[in-house]
Amino acid sequence: MLQVNFLRDNKERVLEGLQKRQFKNLGLVDDAIATDEERKRIQFELDSQLSEINKISKEIGLLMKEGKKEEAELSKSKTAQFKESSKELQSQLDVTEKALLDILYQIPNIPFEKVKSGSSAEDNENIFQSHDVEGLGEGAIPHWELAKKYNLIDFELGVKIAGAGFPVYLGKGARLQRALVQYFLDKNVEKGYMEVNPPHVVNEASGYGTGQLPDKEGQMYYIGEDDLYLIPTAEVPVTNLYRDVLLEEKDLPIKNTAFSQCYRREAGSYGAHVRGLNRLHQFEKVEIVRLEKPENSYAALEEMVEHIKEILTDLELPFRVLRLCGGDTGFAAAMTYDFEVWSAAQEMWLEVSSVSNFETFQANRLKCRFKTEGKSQLVHTLNGSAMALPRIMAALLENNQTAEGIRIPKKIAEYARFDLIN
Repeated sequence: MLQVNFLRDNKERVLEGLQKRQFKNLGLVDDAIATDEERKRIQFELDSQLSEINKISKEIGLLMKEGKKEEAELSKSKTAQFKESSKELQSQLDVTEKALLDILYQIPNIPFEKVKSGSSAEDNENIFQSHDVEGLGEGAIPHWELAKKYNLIDFELGVKIAGAGFPVYLGKGARLQRALVQYFLDKNVEKGYMEVNPPHVVNEASGYGTGQLPDKEGQMYYIGEDDLYLIPTAEVPVTNLYRDVLLEEKDLPIKNTAFSQCYRREAGSYGAHVRGLNRLHQFEKVEIVRLEKPENSYAALEEMVEHIKEILTDLELPFRVLRLCGGDTGFAAAMTYDFEVWSAAQEMWLEVSSVSNFETFQANRLKCRFKTEGKSQLVHTLNGSAMALPRIMAALLENNQTAEGIRIPKKIAEYARFDLIN
């Protein structure tokens, strides 16, 4: 969430940034500023009345000591009137503060200066590609057929148990999935990330803290009886570990990694491009989260990008890195890099990781600050997938199919304890 003072002091920059995102409701900026002015007016009037009440209360004490009961009673009557008026002002203030918060929740983050203007994925910048890519030729089959051929994943069994989008992993499919998770976690820990094991459900405050609410409320699974949400990513509980926390400067940077199941309704997702593992309602992912001092956050983002590139190189998969344009950047992010791997059988790119710097947008919602030189300021938060499992699995199966079976990359074979699926 952007701070209202930032909107007021940098209005032209804010409007330019929102236009870069193709954000249409620019009037929200003026609405926020005007609502904050009203909030300050009410606050000033309330403070004045409370000050007057305190002043009169002291006068009443003196008048009573002096035996001037009649004057004291008149002052008490004034105090009662002020108290009644102050209650009404407090009620107005509460309503105005909520209205301001509701407006601020609707305004997305401002893109970083390197982010291009654009409206869709077609406008994203390809800043790195590991290999030239091509299809496998005649006879190559997609991962959902490979999964059935080698008894690795049963999609129909998942439909019977839960519905479409909830696959069941079997035998070497399950073992390969587990090997990938362990490899990802170990790589992250080697890079200085502390592993945490968070809850897989969060409360409403946590959803608002990282920006999933209200922006993606319809895409989250909601448990009505308990007023909880199933997490769409470990980013939500891990980042919320630091909600309402005042850190010391020496505590930064903070680097966490977590493995979790992820749950997404994916409402409106249909068609061949979501077949098999391409888009699921439940999937496994390893996440990395960082809290940084503002001056270090973009260097940290580039470090995260290099880390993900190293992982994909170890997986021996052709991949590319995209810097998202304004219109394709997520609501809370200031800048995002997407990583896509080449699916040789489907002959298409599959997104497997997204690495973002949110600057102070999440921290302002979370009220996560650090002390420096006797003052407190908001941290910058960053997160990334390292990695999401389904499309990695799809690409590994498709790209490594041979006449003898599916070859497992060396780094993963060390964890899986097999190097061929046949």
